[in-house]
Amino acid sequence: MERAISRSPPRARLYGDEPELRCPTGQAGDDSLIRTAVERGVNILDTAEIYGPYTNEELVGEALAPVRAQVVIATKFGIKIRERTTGAGQPAGAHKQSVERSLKRLRTDVIDLYYQHRVDPNVPIETWRERSRN
Repeated sequence: MERAISRSPPRARLYGDEPELRCPTGQAGDDSLIRTAVERGVNILDTAEIYGPYTNEELVGEALAPVRAQVVIATKFGIKIRERTTGAGQPAGAHKQSVERSLKRLRTDVIDLYYQHRVDPNVPIETWRERSRN
């Protein structure tokens, strides 16, 4: 399914760019903030399991549940939460567990864009490609 990034030519806006949309993250009111952004034409939201950690995906999933078909959800993997390091040494299949958990937190059965948060220069890209196939 194809979806435009915005109503006008592609553009991006930082979270909280408009003063009337600002509120502390992780608190009541985030649902209305995100839904107001969608009503105003924002239709791609980017998050990551490391944000919070985990709580941002939960907030985004809860807020977007009623309008899921109207938005593109992007999220990232590849940082070991406890060590706050990139994916070096993560066992094969670790990203599969990450995506399954992200799907649950985001309350969706599809992640439109799922990508590696930071590339580890010590792990050849072919290794990640092989892990993704399995």
